Amino acid sequence: MAILLLIASISWTPFQFNVPLIFLAVFHISLSIIHTYLLGKIKKANFDADNQQLFMKVLEIILVLGIVGGNVFTFLSGMMSLKKIPDSGFIYSLYMVLVDVFVIAITALNIFKPFVSNYFIPMLYILGFVFVFHIIFMIWGHRWYKWDRKVKLLTFIFLLLTATTGNILVLFVAISMYIKNKDLNGERRQTSIIEKLTRNQAALLGMLFIAFLITIAITSNYSFSESFAVENNYANILQPPSITYPFGTDSYGRDVFSRIIFGSQISLSIGLLSTFLPFFVGGSLGAISGFYGSRTDSLIMRFLDVLYAIPSMLLAITIVASFGASTTNLIIALSLGSIPSYARTMRANVMQVANYEYVEAARALGQSNWVLVRKHIIPNAMAPMIVRSTLTIGTAVIATSSLSYLGLGVEAHIPEWGNILRNGSQYLETNPYLAVYPGLAIILLVLSFNFLGDGLRDATDPKLN
Repeated sequence: MAILLLIASISWTPFQFNVPLIFLAVFHISLSIIHTYLLGKIKKANFDADNQQLFMKVLEIILVLGIVGGNVFTFLSGMMSLKKIPDSGFIYSLYMVLVDVFVIAITALNIFKPFVSNYFIPMLYILGFVFVFHIIFMIWGHRWYKWDRKVKLLTFIFLLLTATTGNILVLFVAISMYIKNKDLNGERRQTSIIEKLTRNQAALLGMLFIAFLITIAITSNYSFSESFAVENNYANILQPPSITYPFGTDSYGRDVFSRIIFGSQISLSIGLLSTFLPFFVGGSLGAISGFYGSRTDSLIMRFLDVLYAIPSMLLAITIVASFGASTTNLIIALSLGSIPSYARTMRANVMQVANYEYVEAARALGQSNWVLVRKHIIPNAMAPMIVRSTLTIGTAVIATSSLSYLGLGVEAHIPEWGNILRNGSQYLETNPYLAVYPGLAIILLVLSFNFLGDGLRDATDPKLN
């Protein structure tokens, strides 16, 4: 980060330095030195986590303050060092708070716009209040079980209500707290997938970016003014990045920053819907085919083989070109091409699980086929499907952006990342930032889902556990 900031601080034409960026680079270098020093201390055999020196505590607090400069890694390291026994609930609460910080910082940039949304100030107050509550819960949440029962219940309910802002990590915190409650009650259980995910830092960072995008996509409806993203302003054509327009303006004078924020709604919704539809349709067909077999299996799979023989991207282009470019047609086009692969995955899982002894025992007890499929087979065959869905959401986002780039996705005026990238690609030599920022958004979203999918695959793999 420091090297990138140092490079960004140099302007070659004319040759000069950006002093604020240099100070920020020095700040990150200082954090790296402190981080390396603390790491060396922790690696020593005589290190005692319970009895740390005051000097080390001060250094850990400085690492936590690295979030002011946007350094996520030192913040996480500092908080983990300050906590004697970090459980899964505390780890997820760290990322939950980080999402709040990023959303508030991005939302606050609207202050420099000529005007703001009518709901900007109330939404900023709501985000600030939620942030303070999450901070309090992160610090004192481990004492939640010692509180009065009514206070504990109200606190837990309010915590779940804060998830309505889109911060899905709140749900992971709540589930972790529920799991910890089982431990305190002396109930025996296996380590959950949510707990295993905390061992994969890449998966947690992917969840952080996904939760941030979902939250900003929901809150932007009230905190951002859509006019900057969709209305032409010929007085501000091709403005360079500034505090007012962080990503500059395009050839129509529209704010690229606002367009990317609103475009997250389209890209996320299309990516999720075009994954969940084949997940349920293909999963249902695969479960029926794998469980009943014989003629039912042959009929369903031969029909899906015909659909599978057509390349998914070619099928999507054909459907959109025939019925017109729209969000609905795009979701249907992307969903149809993915149904056979989901059906094949579910069929193989069901055929494997159906031969297990506990299924045979349930059948011997006289349980119906519907009960066998619903209670015993599908729940135990879902893990590979969930992993596959997280991996293919990124593919769906790329396909959406690719079709929009070709003019076959959503309507051209709608702020979707592929549309923004297509418009910006015409100015790669003169205004490269118009294409760089939407391209980075697509890359980060796809990588985040891939990291999460890899983490889920490792967490559900019995050989690794």
